[in-house]
Amino acid sequence: MAKMNRRAALRGVLGGAAVSVGVPFLDVFLDGNGAALAATGQRLPVRFGTWFWGCGITPSRFTPQMSGERYDLPADLAPIAVHRDKVSILSGFNVNLDGVPNTPHITGNLALRTGVPVPNENVAAATFDVLIADTIGAGTRFRSLEMSCLGAPHSYSYRTAGSPNPSEVSPVALYQRIFGEGFQDPNAASFTPDARTMVRQSVLSAVSDDRRALMHNLGVDDRQRMDEYFTSLRQLEQQLALQLEPPAPIENFQRPAMPGAAPLASEIDAVANTHRVMSGLLAAALACNQTRVFNMVFSDSASSLRRHGDTTSHHQLTHEELVNPELGYQEQSAFFATRSMEAWGVFIDALASVREGDGTLLDNCLVVAHSDCSLAKTHAVEGIPVLIAGRAGGRVRSGRHIEGNGDPITRIGLSVQQIMGVPIDQWGANSMQTGQTINELFV
Repeated sequence: MAKMNRRAALRGVLGGAAVSVGVPFLDVFLDGNGAALAATGQRLPVRFGTWFWGCGITPSRFTPQMSGERYDLPADLAPIAVHRDKVSILSGFNVNLDGVPNTPHITGNLALRTGVPVPNENVAAATFDVLIADTIGAGTRFRSLEMSCLGAPHSYSYRTAGSPNPSEVSPVALYQRIFGEGFQDPNAASFTPDARTMVRQSVLSAVSDDRRALMHNLGVDDRQRMDEYFTSLRQLEQQLALQLEPPAPIENFQRPAMPGAAPLASEIDAVANTHRVMSGLLAAALACNQTRVFNMVFSDSASSLRRHGDTTSHHQLTHEELVNPELGYQEQSAFFATRSMEAWGVFIDALASVREGDGTLLDNCLVVAHSDCSLAKTHAVEGIPVLIAGRAGGRVRSGRHIEGNGDPITRIGLSVQQIMGVPIDQWGANSMQTGQTINELFV
């Protein structure tokens, strides 16, 4: 059979006028392995994301006793049982403080994401999701999408100090941003570029043309600032250019329905509902190539989750609740850790439910789930729990428990950046600097 281009269309004449009807993203567009576009050899896109929950784990209910493949599933990992072969558990990787004070719920989180042990949010380093977005995010409408499920704009994605990438907190707002004005249905029968987009693109081009004359008259610091500014303009131009091209048809894609209004609060059932809806919307956005990078915050680092009718937060419980002598852990605090892992299972389900090529959307993702500490009662940054889901389009060997044995947690950040194509051999600062990847993750 002759190879077909993914932009193939059915053409004809209706009422004297030429018409063109887009063809869905069919298997015939793919190679024999169902992993690449047959006409061009271009592989299906690989996406990267993070999924965050606050206040750590209950170690006896979370950490497997067996290493390697077919690891055991303690109680809190039961929700991922069906996906165990596509989820790896990384335990025993540490943040080395190097004499820097451990700022509770901040140091562990940002050290994992930036490779730098820092006392607060004033870290002058990009988080690894941003570095990965610089490599894979330019060809999509949104360079990245950030979401927070607690009704408040929590974000742990930074380009530089003090400027987190803003998050959407409402499923309705997230829907409107992705599928509202400006969204082009990939399977629509016709395509009409937005005239306002064309105007904005021409304006940006004019600004870009003036760059050389402006830069000639600036000092070193101002040139650096303007380089950052023009970099953002180039990114915007790329995104606008995409809106002037018809999107590629996507197999079985249906535009999601607008979600109904729901309470936005830190009460656990409300948060779980917001998260479930946002997970579905994100999966649809990834499926139709609106973005390739995302950050989902299920609960903030100093977890404000609470039960219905109770004003005591998860965070408060980790410090105030006594250890149940029969169980050997804080029972009420453990409830929220368990619910967090249940939500992680829901998130994986959302990605795994979308068929893509010969596998699923999850197969073409690499998702790093992590918390800010291991045992929240002591704010421990040793053994911060990390889970990696997906196979990154066949680049990752998944489904194993890997023990870090006290190695710096930057080995994880370096590994996922290399898997996603970032040209980097070393990552981290001071004693956290490493050139050693986690070989067990690589195919």
